[in-house]
Amino acid sequence: MLDKVASFFKFKENKTNFRTEILAGLTTFIGMAYILAVNPAILSETGMDSGAVFTATALSAFIGTLIMALLANYPFALAPGMGVNAYFAYTVVLQMGYSWQQALGAVFIEGIIFILLTLTNIREKLFDMIPGNLRLSITVGIGLYITMIGFKNANILVDNESTLVAFYSWSSETLFTRGLTVLLAIIGIFITIYLYLKGYKISILAGILITWILGIVCQLVGLYIPNPAEGFTSLLPNFSGGFRLYSLTPTFLKFDLNNILSFDFLIVIMAFLFVDFFDTIGTLMGCSINAGYINKNNSLPKLKQALFSDAVATTVGACLGTSAVTTFVESELGIAEGGRTGFTSVITAILFLLSLFLSPIFLAIPVWATTPALVLVGFLMIRSITQIDFTDPLEGIPSFLCLIGMPLFYSIAEGIGLGIISYSVLHLITGRYKKVNYLMYFVAILYLFKYIFI
Repeated sequence: MLDKVASFFKFKENKTNFRTEILAGLTTFIGMAYILAVNPAILSETGMDSGAVFTATALSAFIGTLIMALLANYPFALAPGMGVNAYFAYTVVLQMGYSWQQALGAVFIEGIIFILLTLTNIREKLFDMIPGNLRLSITVGIGLYITMIGFKNANILVDNESTLVAFYSWSSETLFTRGLTVLLAIIGIFITIYLYLKGYKISILAGILITWILGIVCQLVGLYIPNPAEGFTSLLPNFSGGFRLYSLTPTFLKFDLNNILSFDFLIVIMAFLFVDFFDTIGTLMGCSINAGYINKNNSLPKLKQALFSDAVATTVGACLGTSAVTTFVESELGIAEGGRTGFTSVITAILFLLSLFLSPIFLAIPVWATTPALVLVGFLMIRSITQIDFTDPLEGIPSFLCLIGMPLFYSIAEGIGLGIISYSVLHLITGRYKKVNYLMYFVAILYLFKYIFI
C-alpha cells in the first residue's frame, strides 16, 4: 500500500520520503491554522454566522488542498485568502452596502470565471507571459512580504504616526501583555535559526512548536495573562465546549445573484478577480521557483491543474459560505521543510478536516508563534535576488519595484502590478516594445483600469 502511494506521488523522482512529506504537511498546516480563527472573525462582522464560516473555512481548505494534491501533485495548500476576505467584509459589505449574500455571489461568479479561464488556457498564458527577472523578483518580494507578515503578527513591527512603522517599544506596555509575545517571538526566531544552522530538517516546525510551548509555560507561571478583548487568547487548548461541529446551514448556498448585471456588481467581481488571480499567480510562481519546479522552458509543469484546483476551491468555498480560496504563501513553510509532492498537501488537507473536530487544539496555537518560521522562510526566498539582472535598468527597475511593492503595499497582487506596469511602460517608451509579450501590455492596461475605477 505504502509503495503504491509513494509511486503515485512520485517520491523517488522528487527525492523525498513519507517522514519528510508528513512533517512538511504538518508544518504548512500549523503555519496556516490561524486562518481558522481569523476568517470567521472577519466575515462574521458582515452578519455571517461565525460557526458556519469556521466549518466553511476548514472544508474549503480541505477540498482545495486535496484537489491540488491529487491533480497537480504539488505541496501547495489552499484556504480562504487573507486580504480578499478583508475586502469582502470591510469594503464590499460594510462600505459599499452589499449584503454578504451578494458578496458571496460575486465570489461564486469569480470562481466560475476562473474555471473557464483555466479551461481555455488563458490563465496559463498569463503565467507564462511574465519574464524571468520579474519571476525572480516575485519570489524575493514574497520573501519580504511574509517576513513582514511575521513581524506584524508578533507586533515586532508596529504602526507609528511619524515613521509609518517602527520596532516595538517595551516602554509602551507592560511585559505581561503584548511585550511578552514580542519577546517570545524574537526568542523563537533565534531558536529556529539556530536549529536551521545546525542542520535540523524540522527546524521550521520545531520553531513554531517551541515558541508556542514557551508561551504555555509563561501562562502557567502567570507571566502571560490571557485577555481576549485585547487579542491575547489562552494558549492552552479549551475543551470546555467539547468537540463541536458547527453547522453549515446558515451560509450554505446562500449567495444572491440578483444584481449580477449591474455595473457596480461587475466592478466588485473584477476586484475579486484581480486580487485573487494575481495573488495566486505570485504565490504559485514564488513557491515553484523555490521548490525547483520551473523547467528549462521557464514554465511550470501541470500549471493548468494547479490553477484549476484554485478555481474549483474558490467556487466550492462560495457555495459553502466563505470568501475566495487561494493558494497560501505559507506553503513555503512545508517546501522549506522538504515537502516536494502532493502528499505534503494530503497531510495538510487531512489536518484541516480534523480541525473540524479538534479545533480547540489547533486554535490554541497563537499567530505570533508562526513568526520564527515566516522569518526563516523569508530569508530562504530572498536569496533569489542574486539571480536578478540589475545591470540592465529595463530589467532591474521593474524587478525592484515589484519586489519592494509587495511588503510596502502589503499585497502580492499590487507588487506584481507595479512590476508589470513599469516593465511594459519602460520597454514601450524606449522602443524595445517588441521584447514584451502582448499580454503584458493588456494586463498593464487592466491594472490601470483597476486603479482608476475600483
